[in-house]
Amino acid sequence: MRATTRTATAVAGAAVLLGCVSGPAASQGGDDGKRVLVFSKTAGFRHDSIPEGIAAVRQLGESNGFTVDATEDAAAFTSRNLRRYDAVVFLSTTGDVLDAAQQTAFEGYIRHGGGYVGIHAAADTEYDWAFYGGLAGAYFQSHPAIQPATVTVEDRAHPATSGLARTWNRTDEWYNYRSNPREKAHVLASLDESSYTGGTMNGDHPIAWCQNYQGGRAFYTGGGHTKESYADPLFRRHLAGGIRYAIGDAQADCRPENGYRTLFDGTSLDGWQQAGPGSFTLSDDGTLTSSGGMGMLWYAASGFTSYSLKLDWKMAGDDNSGVFVGFPPSDDPWSAVNNGYEIQIDATDVPEKTTGSVYGFRSADLKKRDRALNPPGEWNTYEIRVEGERLRVWLNGVKINDFTNTDPARSLRDGHIGIQNHGADDQVSFRNVRIKELPVKASTSQGD
Repeated sequence: MRATTRTATAVAGAAVLLGCVSGPAASQGGDDGKRVLVFSKTAGFRHDSIPEGIAAVRQLGESNGFTVDATEDAAAFTSRNLRRYDAVVFLSTTGDVLDAAQQTAFEGYIRHGGGYVGIHAAADTEYDWAFYGGLAGAYFQSHPAIQPATVTVEDRAHPATSGLARTWNRTDEWYNYRSNPREKAHVLASLDESSYTGGTMNGDHPIAWCQNYQGGRAFYTGGGHTKESYADPLFRRHLAGGIRYAIGDAQADCRPENGYRTLFDGTSLDGWQQAGPGSFTLSDDGTLTSSGGMGMLWYAASGFTSYSLKLDWKMAGDDNSGVFVGFPPSDDPWSAVNNGYEIQIDATDVPEKTTGSVYGFRSADLKKRDRALNPPGEWNTYEIRVEGERLRVWLNGVKINDFTNTDPARSLRDGHIGIQNHGADDQVSFRNVRIKELPVKASTSQGD
């Protein structure tokens, strides 16, 4: 079956609240599209870039199909009013901006699936409200002078960072944070502290991240201090992707990710070999794209026994590929077909041979798969976890398949991994192949 395409519904009416309003933000535009509330109340330092930030989010709404309302009135934070919004953007808010009742309403909103976007000084907000601190991911501590710095893009599949190069050089006011969010949130980008002066986070300095938080979706970026940020096409694209994730128009794996090592980082294919016809083309942006076939690029440097394999992939259209696991070393790609298992990438085949399936053996949970899947042209992330003879598949952080091998002629307990180049008409791209080896267990339970 063909996967559901998540194209945001265009909104007929334009948002008209220009800056702050004296009462709760009124709902603007059509009733069928996504709706975002920009909240920019300040009880401490006030950024003079707030008007530019509001204007930029409005323009992003017009081009991405969501309505934008803006307010500085905390009275907008009622359960009834918040239900009208798919996400709330805290735009350089500072200090204590909500009272106890408003905080309770916002907590309920997040727990019922609401979205949060924090921009820059959103981390300098509500220090005595633990729920908010967890949602934002980290609190502001200090900052040096505005200066250029190099941003290292760690996740190039998330919509907020998929359009960026592996390094991003830009000028902003770079926050230091009171804690490192990496253990609880999924880091999208970090600062190279050697590229500027004043970093205090000992070389591990996240600057943008996302997370699933108590039922809701959260995205934070430390950029956005300067007025110029909101005219920068790359920062606007970064912000648009974060909002699209928060409102549910784009899917991503925002679980914390630690302990993985890189098998393919976009620069070298050391350890990899091509089996069979066709090939993969490595582009300057670090993307591998299949060409011809039917063949397979496999990691020959070592096999694996118990592991979590993650990789990012994207289809151009109705294309075909797959990820093979658990096969013996061979220059014949059909050895992987006959002795291993393929986690399929193909939107239009029968259930047991379409995206997320263990090809020919077990269909994915199609309802969960369709909700988690980004359409052709957008990046997706697989986690393929092998423990003993059990194989589980997560798509953009959602578990969609759970398969146990019972065929004595095959075994998942030891083998190699590979990606398929299916044929001349199939173009599937891959990025950021990484693995975390897991303890070998005598047996595995059926829990997650």
